[in-house]
Amino acid sequence: MMNVVSDDRPTEDNTADRAVPLPDDAQSPTGEPAAAAASTDDGAPLATEGRPRRLRALLLVAVVLYGLDLLTKTLVVANLTPGEPVSIIGDFARFTLVRNPGAAFSMATGMTWLLTLVATAVVIGVIRIGRTLRSPWWAIGLGMVLGGALGNLTDRLFRAPGPLQGHVVDFVAVGWWPVFNVADSAIVCGAILLVVLTVFGFEPDGTRTGRDSVDGGTDEAKPDDRTIANDSNDSGDTASDRPPTEGSAGASGAKSAGQENAA
Repeated sequence: MMNVVSDDRPTEDNTADRAVPLPDDAQSPTGEPAAAAASTDDGAPLATEGRPRRLRALLLVAVVLYGLDLLTKTLVVANLTPGEPVSIIGDFARFTLVRNPGAAFSMATGMTWLLTLVATAVVIGVIRIGRTLRSPWWAIGLGMVLGGALGNLTDRLFRAPGPLQGHVVDFVAVGWWPVFNVADSAIVCGAILLVVLTVFGFEPDGTRTGRDSVDGGTDEAKPDDRTIANDSNDSGDTASDRPPTEGSAGASGAKSAGQENAA
């Protein structure tokens, strides 16, 4: 009685080919977050995905400076009289109350309404940029600009002589420098920081222009020493384990026969 052997094989369940999505907080085999280990279609890593957004830090810096500006202006208005400066370091540094209808450091005094609109646009623009910000230094710089812009904008909206025409309270006089306030200092220092970051290639997304791309290219160009060693070992093992060919077998037989005849 003949046994019928079936050639049908069960289909293999190849789970390796299945793409299993990972949650955002999952970790890769190297211990990094899944978002940080992601890569583009050409194999380049997404350098910015693992960096946290810095909107909270930006807002924190802005709130602190805004509160400090409001506090100092309130104390100055309550305790100083225009035209009666208070000396701090002789005539070099002093407190003096000045109502400024212009921009920072008493510039553009005849364009109060336009400066109010510009300050409003700056506040909106900084908040929009901050929503995608990933660099802590950019967050500090933009937070300083935002806090100063909000401080002076509050004066222009709520102080005399009226909305959009309000005069900014300035009270710090140092040497020949025009009288300024905390908001003016925050705007200038924040702008200087942003310029320095731009000059040295620090981007708002947390990367640095030129350096990240060069480092990435260097890492990709270097071959792995262990891979080279494994390849050489595999080549040696393959050569030693390779069965003899017909030509080599014939030569070996002829050599043995010659040795027997000579004996």
